[in-house]
Amino acid sequence: MSMESSCGSGDHSIKGVPTHGGRYVLYNVYGNHFEVSRKYAPPIRPVGRGAYGIVCAALNSETREEVAIKKIGNAFDNRIDAKRTLREIKLLRHMDHENVIAIKDIIRPPQRENFNDVYIVYELMDTDLRQIIRSDQQLTDDHCRNV
Repeated sequence: MSMESSCGSGDHSIKGVPTHGGRYVLYNVYGNHFEVSRKYAPPIRPVGRGAYGIVCAALNSETREEVAIKKIGNAFDNRIDAKRTLREIKLLRHMDHENVIAIKDIIRPPQRENFNDVYIVYELMDTDLRQIIRSDQQLTDDHCRNV
């Protein structure tokens, strides 16, 4: 989940607007609609964006766990992106390793007939591989073995 971090320090929380009878909450993140189940308690905060989506951090109000939610917009517009999204979900659902990010949930769309965007909920990580590679910090042999 390579993302370009766009948030420095400070509070970048975004307030949401309830939708679908309060079952979902709609946010405006980087000018994009970001609509998630209400169990991911507002506010959310953007943590990055990349080629395949926008990622925000949120709190799962049921488990009290901080999570990362990736929105893959218009995931079904072309066959290659749809297959890539499905492959990512299938592979990560079956992997269980401390060095591989875990999928916690897939957020169902509020309306099936308008199912265009995919929201994947992951465990929240402190950083990503791109940030580590771009960092000036020297990597030890142990770090390299774990990548």
